[in-house]
Amino acid sequence: MKRSDVLTWDEYFMGLAHLSAKRSKDPNTQVGAAIVNDQHKVVSIGYNGFPNGCHDDDFPWEREGDFCATKYPYVVHAELNAILNSSTNLQGCSIYVSLFPCNECAKAIIQSGIRRVVYESDKYADTDGTIASKRMLKAAGVELVQIPYTIDLQVSKKENK
Repeated sequence: MKRSDVLTWDEYFMGLAHLSAKRSKDPNTQVGAAIVNDQHKVVSIGYNGFPNGCHDDDFPWEREGDFCATKYPYVVHAELNAILNSSTNLQGCSIYVSLFPCNECAKAIIQSGIRRVVYESDKYADTDGTIASKRMLKAAGVELVQIPYTIDLQVSKKENK
């Protein structure tokens, strides 16, 4: 008998998004993204962090205070990083992301040709940015799919003996 507890494609790729999020050095919110084509091939991954060349010890991680003293003007979101990291055409791809995309990432998703957003958390659903994001994505015909449960990815390091 074959195994019956095999991950679905959506669960598998959401797990990859969570694995990518573990690269983020953000002390509060770690977000990962995986972009997949229609043959279930991963074409790119990304996580939230500072741009190349901007050392994470030289920029703030704070969430509150003067705008330029917070992380917000500097952090590149996981979705945008995944789009920018891709070396292939993203037309018709799906993006898996652990947190629903903001309005700025929604613009990049639409412009890149991604046709499906699979997400897990929608904790900012009532914010203006997320409302605008959903409006744009729906208007552009991008399919929105929320996974109805949390994918729990456990990664541990064990010393080789």
